Amino acid sequence: MRKVLLLLVSCLVIGLILSPCVWSKTKIIKVGINAPLTGDIPKVGEGTKYAAQMWLEDIKSAGGLEVGGKKYPVELVIEDNESKAESAVKVNTKMITQDEVMVIVGPQASSQAIPAGEVANNYKTPMISPWSTNPDTTKNRPFVFRGCFLDPFQGPVAANFIKEEFGFTKAAVLYDVASDYPKGLAEFFKKAWEKANGAGSVVAFESFTTKDVDFSSQLTKIIKSGAEVLFTPQYYNEVALIVQQAHELGWNKPITGSDSWGSAETVELCGKDCYGLFFSTHYAAAGAKGATKAFIDRYNKKYGYVPDDVGALTWDALQIVQKAIQSYGKITGNVEKDRKGIRDALANIKEFDGITGKMTFTEDGDPIKCAVIVRISEKGEYEFYKSVCP
Repeated sequence: MRKVLLLLVSCLVIGLILSPCVWSKTKIIKVGINAPLTGDIPKVGEGTKYAAQMWLEDIKSAGGLEVGGKKYPVELVIEDNESKAESAVKVNTKMITQDEVMVIVGPQASSQAIPAGEVANNYKTPMISPWSTNPDTTKNRPFVFRGCFLDPFQGPVAANFIKEEFGFTKAAVLYDVASDYPKGLAEFFKKAWEKANGAGSVVAFESFTTKDVDFSSQLTKIIKSGAEVLFTPQYYNEVALIVQQAHELGWNKPITGSDSWGSAETVELCGKDCYGLFFSTHYAAAGAKGATKAFIDRYNKKYGYVPDDVGALTWDALQIVQKAIQSYGKITGNVEKDRKGIRDALANIKEFDGITGKMTFTEDGDPIKCAVIVRISEKGEYEFYKSVCP
């Protein structure tokens, strides 16, 4: 009996030694998604999540992500930053220290991406923000990248378009002084406008604070200023209120905006008040072709609406992440080592052809790419109007 037991134990030990499941931990590629699923701009978070889920579907249908000749399972760790800076910081900290993600996509808005980027850089974890256009997101942060153009480019794009399209010389600006993105872009627009039209040609530079819903005081000053056009680089939830209140007060001149207008909710909330208005952004859905059209059609069929620029930029950011992981060429299982390797691979991507356009990356991790001027049609569609390239 004793010999039988010894034989069984010996067989069990040999079986354990030979079993790869016991001695090798399954290597899972974890990608963090830091998105505003609730808070002031939940549609931004929704587009982020949907695009990420579509990307994961493709990875799973291929049997995993192929790296160095092997296929690895991929897991998305999707967390809600509540559209708050402090929450974005907590999300990044959790995903890095607890979930052990290899790379983070997001946050989207600059107000969250700037502080969250500091966390990622301090922990030496690569992060790419698809939509944050404020320069401070990547500045002096070798582990932080982005998939969009910057506001020092977008500000002049918006200013020069207005000048060339309408020939105006007096502009007004209305922006949220408490939010990094609109505050920064408003200042870049003002600088570009006054460079082209002279000092004092921004005849009204009015501000408000996040959560404000009554803009009548600022709009009244703008109307009295003699401005020929209003530039307001605000998010979709504020655009509708600003445009509608301006019209109610008698404003009948052009109102223009920036890429933060790109959400499908802008037209949903604004309605006909926004028809015929222009804004600068990253891509135009109406009339898209090739891979861009394929993405739009697939997204629309799956989720029931045309994806905004956030969805398209998130798709591009994940494709860039995928390219970096595959270029790195191995998954060691040592998360710190793999993060460094992916970061270096991201830094070495010099050219990328995405659905939001061709990109050439700088040493700071910022892409040089064209902007698109979009017109909101009488059907409420975002129509391509013209491209503006560096």
